Amino acid sequence: MTESAVLISGSETSRRTRAMTVAGLALALIALTAVVLLLMGRTPICTCGTIELWHGTVQDSGNSQHLSDWYTPSHIVHGFLFYAGLWAFGRLIGKPLPVGAAFLIALGLECAWEIAENTNVIIDRYRATNIALNYYGDSVINSVSDILAMTIGFWLARIWPVWLTVVVAALMEAVVGFWIRDNLALNIIMLIHPIDAINRWQGAL
Repeated sequence: MTESAVLISGSETSRRTRAMTVAGLALALIALTAVVLLLMGRTPICTCGTIELWHGTVQDSGNSQHLSDWYTPSHIVHGFLFYAGLWAFGRLIGKPLPVGAAFLIALGLECAWEIAENTNVIIDRYRATNIALNYYGDSVINSVSDILAMTIGFWLARIWPVWLTVVVAALMEAVVGFWIRDNLALNIIMLIHPIDAINRWQGAL
């Protein structure tokens, strides 16, 4: 075997090792988040006793309790935004972040949000608006699914051209906003600084 072949083989082994390390850390972080949510008193699955692949009714007790719903696209957009933000941060410091490290940071942010989102403070904040009157927090399976949706968004942003990522994000926001009168942008606005006009419009659904 030539010296160059040995170097290539060693490089491939190193890449596989890094990928396996990142995957292991990611799985551990997701598992830890699930455990924390369970310790917080979150239900493992919907209290209805079933697991639905898709739950399309927003204003009922099954919302945010199943594998996917109208808020799943917003978590995919989280992945787009985290990738863009971490890419920009790398440009700012003059040294691009390794993609594995960037992914773990994005995953950590999403996991932290899922935990924060299921605290009484945030739940009560959401329930002060018409669109979330029946919201009592996520089931653990829904939170894990949301984290996986962010993961999909992150890796799509990694392989897609920027224009496609922007178009898909805008389309998801537009479709979800039209259909349920809520989306990531409106969710952020109503969480940080509720606007009466938006609240009335959402309540008229």
